[in-house]
Amino acid sequence: MTATTEATGARRTAPSRPRTAWSPREKSNLTKGLLFISPWIVGTLAFVVFPIIYSVAISLTKYSGMQSPQWLGLGNYTRMFKDPVMWTSIYNTLFYSGWAVPIGLIVALLLALAMNRNVREVAFYRTALYIPSLAPIFALSFIFIVLVNPGTGIANQIISLFGGEQRDFLGEPTTAKLVIVAMAQLGAGNAALIFLAGLNNIPQTLYEAARIDGASAFQSFTRITLPLLTPAILFNLITGISGGLQVFTQAYIMTRGGPNNGTLFYMLYLYRNAFSYANLGYASALAILLFLAGVVLALLVYQVSRRFVNYEISA
Repeated sequence: MTATTEATGARRTAPSRPRTAWSPREKSNLTKGLLFISPWIVGTLAFVVFPIIYSVAISLTKYSGMQSPQWLGLGNYTRMFKDPVMWTSIYNTLFYSGWAVPIGLIVALLLALAMNRNVREVAFYRTALYIPSLAPIFALSFIFIVLVNPGTGIANQIISLFGGEQRDFLGEPTTAKLVIVAMAQLGAGNAALIFLAGLNNIPQTLYEAARIDGASAFQSFTRITLPLLTPAILFNLITGISGGLQVFTQAYIMTRGGPNNGTLFYMLYLYRNAFSYANLGYASALAILLFLAGVVLALLVYQVSRRFVNYEISA
């Protein structure tokens, strides 16, 4: 009896043989799987991996796009930190992101709360609140140029009604940046949809229990809605930071980076070096710095988010 038990235990604990080959079925499944995702693989290699590698290589050279690259090593990177215009573009970009991203989150959350109201016309309201985010940025840029026109713009006409002095909003560095920040809020509909999905995922039983316990609407919002919306807040924060670092079209159309480099954002400065100054090597170094900054900020946000993001919902 003991010998039988020991033999059975030995068979159970015996190490399995290492696999030496794939079965025909497994090979067929692997081939089909690779063929199925091949468009994604090719697209990632062609439009993500290769451009990054090529940009790193070009950033180490002096290259105009018309002549052969000349090796500079880290020359472009050392030049960046001595470039006052680059620091100006970084300041402008951080100014824009520091205002546009948090304001955009608040606006998007308010829109989502409005879209989530239990009224008969809610479908119409959702459509009306989301439509501005579908408008192309270049079209909105031209619209805002007309709105803030110092002579005939609606903004100055409203100021005049209240006895204020008309201003050239796009003619002053700070106000020009604030106009672009204001225009960014028209795209809050995309983030609002993410918030709306998060709101619909919150069990109503939690609100009912809170009402039974005597919680006010504000307490329900701060103790239930906000904590359970933190995954959506994190997602919109990451995408908002990414978009803020890459702001370009508005400044290119509305101000061309002026006045006095007041709206010369980082991407616009990168564009000028690449296509206006024919300095592709330096522009590639700027692109690599932007890529690294985006990765660092994303990792930092993810680390901080561990303290407040709640992924569990219990009814």
